[in-house]
Amino acid sequence: MTPSKLAPGAADALLFDLGRVVIDIDFGKVLACWAGHAGCSAADLSKPFSQHETFRRHETGHASDAEFFEALRTTLGIGISDEQLLEGWNRIFAGEIPGINALLARAAKRLPLYAFSNTNRPHVAHFSKPYAGVLGHFRKVFLSCAIGLRKPDAAAYDHVIKAIGVPAARIVFFDDLAENIEGARRQGLTAVHVTSPNDVANALTALGI
Repeated sequence: MTPSKLAPGAADALLFDLGRVVIDIDFGKVLACWAGHAGCSAADLSKPFSQHETFRRHETGHASDAEFFEALRTTLGIGISDEQLLEGWNRIFAGEIPGINALLARAAKRLPLYAFSNTNRPHVAHFSKPYAGVLGHFRKVFLSCAIGLRKPDAAAYDHVIKAIGVPAARIVFFDDLAENIEGARRQGLTAVHVTSPNDVANALTALGI
């Protein structure tokens, strides 16, 4: 649903999450790859690891790849190599969200675009080149592993707001996770919860873009 405060002239900048907003992601491909190497089923690897403290530290650049992979082995109970874990880890990217490139191109003619993603060094190294075209619409991409802060922490939004240099209320933020939307709104951003590409298109239309 489009927030009621969206209206023509209501924004000075647009801020986009990457995963499931600009680039589609598929954790199933990750688990399938790891399961293949481990000789088990993907269902055996369904334990959540995204809440693991090492995962969070990896996304803010405070844990090495080796530390992260060791934590994965322990959490998932599999004995595969760092190289095999990395192979699966990078299977997560599943192409551009349909229609997003055209929407960003349209929006970039009217307002400055920025991106803000919780991510990690291996993923950045993997997605930067194949998705360079769609990422090229952004004036700057804020990456949690580079700035040392991640959504939905207040300090992360404050860092990005300050760097963009316009009032929080004049920045429209698009993200697929409810917790990130809530965190953004607490810091004054106008936030749009993205559950389909139509949510981005509808918000841009409401903004007169």
